[in-house]
Amino acid sequence: MDYDGQIIRPPSEAQSIILQVTVGCSHNKCTFCGAYKEKLFSIKNAATIKKDLNFAATFCARQKRIFLADGDALIVPFHRLEKLFVVIREKLPWVTRISLYASARSIRSKTEAELQRLKELGLDRVYLGLESGNDEILASVKKGETASTMIAAAEKIRTVGLFLSVTALLGLGQVILSEAHALDTSRVLNQMKPRQIGILTLMPLDNTELGQHVLQGDFILPTPEELLRELRLILYHLNCTTQIHANHASNYVPVTGRLPRDKAKLLHEIDEALHGNRKMVPEMLRSL
Repeated sequence: MDYDGQIIRPPSEAQSIILQVTVGCSHNKCTFCGAYKEKLFSIKNAATIKKDLNFAATFCARQKRIFLADGDALIVPFHRLEKLFVVIREKLPWVTRISLYASARSIRSKTEAELQRLKELGLDRVYLGLESGNDEILASVKKGETASTMIAAAEKIRTVGLFLSVTALLGLGQVILSEAHALDTSRVLNQMKPRQIGILTLMPLDNTELGQHVLQGDFILPTPEELLRELRLILYHLNCTTQIHANHASNYVPVTGRLPRDKAKLLHEIDEALHGNRKMVPEMLRSL
């Protein structure tokens, strides 16, 4: 497979065929993200993608899912995506699910009819990074979106019946906006109604603008205990039916469950850690 640079994929796509159709991220301005800083965004040429699909057809017959990388594959013009999905069905007929990262911008770029067509051709799951439901925080990290545009994008994905997975990022509001970050994030998630929510913890990177702010003392990251309280506040105020995955390697206390069924259990697990009855993940074992 032809991979340009480091490939990022959701944890739930660990067993998927990873097909890189774009290089980098079409936005690539978020102050906290260092994944694509060294990449100039581009759409890979059809010949390279076809070669990778031929490889997958020969060596990946046991893998039933395919994930389209890099950071925002849905930004590819519809006519090219449609052709790609048709080829995937022809060359990999055993694949049962196609997934990709999307931004609110790339979702806006597609009509409901176009999204419906991609669904008919195998698109099943869309991963969307909310990060925070607080507009002040979204502006400060240069997300390029607001809570309302995120909610509208989510509604569009749900309307066509696609599986929506949304991520949020603990710590993004610093100490000063920690509570507002948690409350607004839960409020927006309740309106987005994703089938799955992934909650990660901010780990500042030196190659990012936010990472430099941390080093200069201009960004005050909440303590592990404060981050747990942030997580607790988000979960406490969530009232949508969804799967929670707050078990990413960046988190101090991994928890996972189904809401509303497991809310009491999740809150109890967090309380146990806050009261010292459950060990937090050591700093050296946390990772992105």
